[in-house]
Amino acid sequence: MTTQEMVPDSAVIEHKAVGEESLAPQEARIMDPWSYLFAWLGGCVSIGTFTVGSGLVGTLNLLQTFVAIAIGCTVIGLALMINGQAGHKYGIPFMVQARSSFGFAGTRIPALVRSVPAIVWFGFQSWIGAGALNLVSDTLFGYSNIWVFFIGFQALQIGLSVLGFHGIKWLENIGSVFIIGSLIYMFFSVIDKYGAEISANLINTEGTWGAPFWGGTMLFLGIYSTMMLNVSDYSRELRKSVGPLRQVVIYANSILPATLFMGLIGLMVSSATGEVDPIKVFSSAVDNKLLLVVTLLFIAFAQVTTNILNNVVPPAYALMDVFKLNFKTSAVIVGVLAFATFPWELVKDESAAGLNLFIRTYSAFLGPIFAILVVDYFVLRKQELNLDKLYDPEGPYKGVNMAAIIAMCVGIVFALIFSGISWYASLLPAGILYYLLMKHLPSAQRFREN
Repeated sequence: MTTQEMVPDSAVIEHKAVGEESLAPQEARIMDPWSYLFAWLGGCVSIGTFTVGSGLVGTLNLLQTFVAIAIGCTVIGLALMINGQAGHKYGIPFMVQARSSFGFAGTRIPALVRSVPAIVWFGFQSWIGAGALNLVSDTLFGYSNIWVFFIGFQALQIGLSVLGFHGIKWLENIGSVFIIGSLIYMFFSVIDKYGAEISANLINTEGTWGAPFWGGTMLFLGIYSTMMLNVSDYSRELRKSVGPLRQVVIYANSILPATLFMGLIGLMVSSATGEVDPIKVFSSAVDNKLLLVVTLLFIAFAQVTTNILNNVVPPAYALMDVFKLNFKTSAVIVGVLAFATFPWELVKDESAAGLNLFIRTYSAFLGPIFAILVVDYFVLRKQELNLDKLYDPEGPYKGVNMAAIIAMCVGIVFALIFSGISWYASLLPAGILYYLLMKHLPSAQRFREN
């Protein structure tokens, strides 16, 4: 039996070794502010952002896309700070945080809703990273076999992910400088090569500030709506001395630059070439072989940093909670499940619109859960949680809280009706209804007690 398996869920973790992740409340905080910023920076360099930017060609001009990203990232930063307070204060992960609102059995629903997008993005981004490595091999050695690189790349990520947050901290701290430099280089390379086309197609076009613009803000926000839900998984690693305002600054300074660069690069290149596959884009945009290799290695490395932080930890914690597995086993299972998402289909040109639809759809499910968590922690419980009850499966939070389930379902309906702004549209209906049901629904009485 491992050390991790011998630790009961209610025992406070004072020290955490490499790969020793637990659902227990933890006092051990391994992230200082700079490490936390670097972790989010590396975790936000998502090829999904590139694809969303590509999908806005013909809808928004360059300025409107810039503003849409800025608005989306501002909302993201505030949302991360707000929903991450429970994890930061008490050292608990999302799966435990959700017990007070959904119940022990009910948390399986938000866990499933959060895990599916993570595993899909894991597979999608791994295929992109493998494609980059395959092109590097073809360029330097004349050897090309995407399947060999995909399987090998996935094995590498699984091996790194079992190191847990210690591995994440090490990986992100080393990689952030490389990521920032590569993003700046790619951005100006694109402008240099396609400046005339960008001017004609994006700067001198009217675009719109109407509903499609706000839908654009939702798409960029939607990529991070998964992280807004389980942000406590990360904030529990941040030193307690870092206050809410400083947390917003950290989130903004990590998410905004990465999202701006990737989203605008996707928009500019696709408007100039009609191409949405990032591997094909950069192989045509970069003429120098050495710089091409560096760029492609960046793309591959960025997928590792994003996947391990955003797409392994949340579903791994869900497996730990539901099936009582340890973290290392859960991380391996998540990596294997990513193969089943058929990422080679998702990267096709005709799949770009489908990915945007996928983001809108899962955001419709995540928005109501976010609203319920926030209302539960800030409004109903006044930021005071009873850890004994949160870790007692036979206590008042046993089973399913129907107030949360009903509110979530109503929020989803509103989100699907207003699908262009699904995440926004779901917040008020779900949050208000959850508050009312918690006050008046008889079956919710035991969940009202702190």
